[in-house]
Amino acid sequence: MAENMDLGSRSSIFDPIKGLLLTYFMNESCYDEFFLNFNFLDVPCLKSVLSKVLGIGIILGSVMVKLPQILKLIGAKSAEGLSFKSVLLELLAITGTMAYSIANKFPFSAWGEVLFLMLQTVTIGFLIQHYGGKTSRGLLFCVVYFGLLLLLLSPVTPILVVTYMQASNMPAIIISRLIQVMSNFRNGHTGQLSAISVFLLFAGSLARIFTSLQETGDSLMALTYVISSTCNGLIALQVLYYWNASPELQKKKKK
Repeated sequence: MAENMDLGSRSSIFDPIKGLLLTYFMNESCYDEFFLNFNFLDVPCLKSVLSKVLGIGIILGSVMVKLPQILKLIGAKSAEGLSFKSVLLELLAITGTMAYSIANKFPFSAWGEVLFLMLQTVTIGFLIQHYGGKTSRGLLFCVVYFGLLLLLLSPVTPILVVTYMQASNMPAIIISRLIQVMSNFRNGHTGQLSAISVFLLFAGSLARIFTSLQETGDSLMALTYVISSTCNGLIALQVLYYWNASPELQKKKKK
């Protein structure tokens, strides 16, 4: 009796935050382990909570991960050094991951950042066209993309199509990043590529390897993030290598 009362009093202490914890950070059994049994060294629960925290952190960070890139483009009024083809392939990979996750009913914490990355990538694609003197083509790109996205997320699209899209992510990611890598190499600088965005994308894709395995158990998702991390790391290395290079400096050298 006394033990039951003790457990009840422990539970009542944490009741105000229980709903929040169970909704976003842990399941009922882990809540009991941590806040009723005070077993804070339960490895499966620690891994689960770490995954949830990382996932939420990645989602929150993704809201602003490409904002420095967008602001840099707007500030320079130039998209020099950025490849529209690379953006299209990146968008294909992002869209595939989002559609695959929604179709398989994965928790939002396991994929939510791709929603915000998609919106920001579309914006970058439009700005590349706009500053290239092709604003109407940029608007058409936005209309066509969102039309196809609605079709892809509708019940009309078979799950097999969505799965094939996710499987095609790996070559799409590799090709998109290699296009950007080659563009940087040819130019001898990274142009209007934002170092902050590059490093945040690299860190986020690394963390996603762990969270995708922990929360979805889907090896295809995990492999996608392994490939993405490798490619993002290559571009991050280029940013460091070309840190002191600039379009203006390269033009002077050519003269």
